[in-house]
Amino acid sequence: MILLGMIGPWQVVIIIFAIILLFGGRKIPELMKGISQGMKEFKKAQEEEDKQPAENEKKNNE
Repeated sequence: MILLGMIGPWQVVIIIFAIILLFGGRKIPELMKGISQGMKEFKKAQEEEDKQPAENEKKNNE
């Protein structure tokens, strides 16, 4: 039986090895920096989106 969606330790090792081969050791820090910046921007936009409905409700109640 094949367990779909389950990633084991060997699959993680293979994925990391493939990333190193594709991007090289020097490009990985740049790649991680770009990913983290994208995540920060996404969270910031999500927080702003959560604030907007609350502000609209305050305006409507006044």
